[in-house]
Amino acid sequence: MPLEGEYEPSAAAWVREQVERYEASGGREANTLRDTGLPIVIVSTRGAKSGKVRKLGLMRVEHDGVYAMVGSQGGAPTDPAWVANLRAHPDQVTLQDGPEPWDGVAREITGEERAVWWERSVAAYPAYAEYQEKTDRQIPVFLFERRG
Repeated sequence: MPLEGEYEPSAAAWVREQVERYEASGGREANTLRDTGLPIVIVSTRGAKSGKVRKLGLMRVEHDGVYAMVGSQGGAPTDPAWVANLRAHPDQVTLQDGPEPWDGVAREITGEERAVWWERSVAAYPAYAEYQEKTDRQIPVFLFERRG
């Protein structure tokens, strides 16, 4: 069941429009990062401060039904806001990869597990390696798995 509650669209017009097109088309449209051709998924989180539902597109990094969510923010010195949302509400997350959204649980990973998933993430979206070089923080990686 998709995450319920008051939805607060992104302040960034391109993010807001992409989420709307993706959801309206069941993932047949707006399913890549701008003009890159690289696939995305739509992730819905519960706002850490507001409690509102927030939605965004993240790069599609999937292995055996598990998805990685990489908090790169283009190599900015701070984490994207959705990282705080996952840390505050890891069990209030919905992912949509195609026509149907599904609920799951997110967890931040470290150590060898993070190293394996970091390599998978860079293989899916090579710019992650450049982003890590641009920042002093370790870019957080979360895994998202179905409840069950």
